[in-house]
Amino acid sequence: MSIFTPTNQIRLTNVAVVRMKKGGKRFEIACYKNKVMSWRSGAEKDLDEVLQTNTVFVNVSKGQVAKKEDLKAFGTEDLTEICKQILAKGELQVSDKERQSQLEQMFRDIATIVAEKCVNPETKRPYTVNLIERAMKDIHYSVKAHKSTKQQALEVIKQLKESIQIQRAHMRVRFVLPAKDGKRLKEKLKPLIKVVESEDFDDELEMVCLIDPGCFREIDELIRCETKGKGALEVLSLKDVEEGDERLE
Repeated sequence: MSIFTPTNQIRLTNVAVVRMKKGGKRFEIACYKNKVMSWRSGAEKDLDEVLQTNTVFVNVSKGQVAKKEDLKAFGTEDLTEICKQILAKGELQVSDKERQSQLEQMFRDIATIVAEKCVNPETKRPYTVNLIERAMKDIHYSVKAHKSTKQQALEVIKQLKESIQIQRAHMRVRFVLPAKDGKRLKEKLKPLIKVVESEDFDDELEMVCLIDPGCFREIDELIRCETKGKGALEVLSLKDVEEGDERLE
């Protein structure tokens, strides 16, 4: 015996629902769990990784698809654009447990960004993520679910300045690499460097660069391992990131 399934019904599992009201009607989209926050923070750029389907529903759990007529409220017939609108402005339907888990993940993501971009101006060294997390708890920082982690990281840096020695800066470093490793290592170091200020290749490769503090340990490890201790990395100074620069790359 065949079971009749209405053509306007779609069944989905392991789903996160984003809901929005428009023109007096309810619309929902089906997303993958944990991906909505990644999209909103800018960490995820691929819409196909966020949406389970670009169908717009009236009710995801019942599999009821929205009527084409009702979708006119969005001012476009492009389903992808409509899904983007709902993703940006809709309300994520999650349990209290899931919401708590998402906020904890965002808290850690914010601390990670701060640790990557800042230094202790006295020691000229980066902070660990755990130390930044502790400092955020000390100032009772409360994560805002609808704000991007990058925006919140900027807020956190400003607030932390009142309680710990912290400065948003690039580190000016010099590294010296043996000639035989120079070219190969330079390619590996490229993605970790912000700006190359000077470069001299004679008996050995000497470079002065600006880096994000969060890359210091990785660069240090790379040079030590790849040159078997023959390369050198030295912190020369800190270069302030202008207060007016409100973007975190």
